[in-house]
Amino acid sequence: MPVVLALLYVFGHGLVVALLPGPAGLGSFVFLTGAPLLAAAACLWRARADRAALGWRAIALALLLWAGGMGINMLDALSADRPDITPGASLLLYVLYGVPLVFILARSRRERWAISVIDGIMAALLGVLFFVHTQSFADHVGIDDQALANMQRMFDIQNLCIAVFAIVRWASCDVPERRSVFRALALYALAYLLVAYYINHFTSEQSFGAYNDLLIDVPFLLLALLALRRSPATGFVLQPRLARLVQAGGPIILPLLLLVVGTLVVDHARPLALAGFVLATLGFSLRSALLQIDLLERQAGLDQLARQDGLTGVANRRQFDAELQAEWNRARRSGSELALLLVDIDHFKAFNDAHGHPAGDRCLQAVAALLQHSAGRAGDSVARYGGEEFAVIVPGTALDGVQALAERLRRAVEALQLPEGRVSISVGIAFLHPPATADAGQLLADADAALYAAKRAGRNRVVMQGEAPAGADRR
Repeated sequence: MPVVLALLYVFGHGLVVALLPGPAGLGSFVFLTGAPLLAAAACLWRARADRAALGWRAIALALLLWAGGMGINMLDALSADRPDITPGASLLLYVLYGVPLVFILARSRRERWAISVIDGIMAALLGVLFFVHTQSFADHVGIDDQALANMQRMFDIQNLCIAVFAIVRWASCDVPERRSVFRALALYALAYLLVAYYINHFTSEQSFGAYNDLLIDVPFLLLALLALRRSPATGFVLQPRLARLVQAGGPIILPLLLLVVGTLVVDHARPLALAGFVLATLGFSLRSALLQIDLLERQAGLDQLARQDGLTGVANRRQFDAELQAEWNRARRSGSELALLLVDIDHFKAFNDAHGHPAGDRCLQAVAALLQHSAGRAGDSVARYGGEEFAVIVPGTALDGVQALAERLRRAVEALQLPEGRVSISVGIAFLHPPATADAGQLLADADAALYAAKRAGRNRVVMQGEAPAGADRR
């Protein structure tokens, strides 16, 4: 149905040109202004429930600027006594049409708002510089035979850059929502490039209201159809390394274009050119610094995740192995005490089977938090050893203090009230003073043997390495 409506739109435009030309092609101007407005509406509709909403909104803004330029052309054609600023105003809007497009093409995948503001300022100044350079040709159209050709060439360059950048971003994007945006923009930009080239170079002598106006509808209607199409964008994708290269190089587009266009206008707009040079340098430097901060923060977060158990928030097995080895090395050098507590939640499998996995996860989280809180000293380290087992590294503490800590942990868990009932723990202690074993693995083996002895003796108890378990079952 949308395709049929698009064909009917072009057909209606052709009928208006043939039957109702009107003064200065008024009927055709209505269709020429309506096509980008329809495409903008389709992009805004797509942005309502799309993760790549910013891209669709940027395209819609570009289309509104273009429609504004065409609207001013219509006013200029209808009123011969319009002020001289009218042609310049329409030219400005046609130039600024490219600013939102270049802005969205230069963006990386995820950026903080400050970086977006910097890019927006650079894109806006780029549009101003491009307008100044294009206007310098427009001012000499009547007196210089090459002025019109130079102005047409500037628009060709603008359209070609947008099309090429959009195709590259389309081919390198692996996020379906963003890929749909770049696909729509690339196909639209290619169609617009061909149509604009033909209109500007082969029909520039004709006024609006001719049949070639129907070609101008095509890119905008194509974009509207692509925006209304919700299917994911598929097709060729660059290799991951090349895709990352494109993504990393995207932010260079704006400062590079600022430097190039600033060089073009340096003779007739030196202050603006200097502003472009300064903004290109400072803007890129500042956005690079902000991006580096983001990367460092993300790296810190990844490092934290690599060391932390995702469910309980205590150290994971990898971090535990590293800390145990480090503490064993330190105790070996200094001759100080080192203790290791292995903690197992009694009958956890039965608890998990009876109450479900969510309740089991809550139990693990509650016990881990209690162990973390009860371990007390900053030097003590609590880790999830695996499954329902936890480990507590206790450096520099005498044996009686270690035993007191283990008993305190046992009593705290025994008193813990969960919605599903109470749980208990068994604790195995390994202690060295000074460390005389060959490696830290022996300390772990001793603690594991003590934990096994505690469970074999009835659970809910503390057992020291080499100690014969005594006492009744406390369950």
